[in-house]
Amino acid sequence: MSATRYRRFLKLCEEWPRDEYKKGRDLGTFLRQRVASAFREGENTQISDPEKCDQMYESLARINGNLYRQRFPRVRDTSFTGVTVEECKVLLTGSLQQMDEEKKGLWKTLMERFSKSPEDPPPEKAPEK
Repeated sequence: MSATRYRRFLKLCEEWPRDEYKKGRDLGTFLRQRVASAFREGENTQISDPEKCDQMYESLARINGNLYRQRFPRVRDTSFTGVTVEECKVLLTGSLQQMDEEKKGLWKTLMERFSKSPEDPPPEKAPEK
């Protein structure tokens, strides 16, 4: 019975898409690593909780099959902020981290200001003349 579960998970891993833009942060990569660690002995792995294993597989298969996207279609492919799918992909790729420090935006400037810990002493003011 364990062999059947193992084969089903392998098939799911093959079908699960990889996002080339998110290397190392991709859900498909994470799933493959988890399956490999859970089934270390391959088909001979003994599963302690078969019901939980089957439930996990069914949940992942529903996500992979876009069941919820079909059941609850979106009116638009944007969020409440108005950001499009393409703009989200650019943000998630990490390409923003490659921006020059000179071209910092307002968001980065604010994050740097407010990320300082409260223990940090305030900057000293120049003596008034």
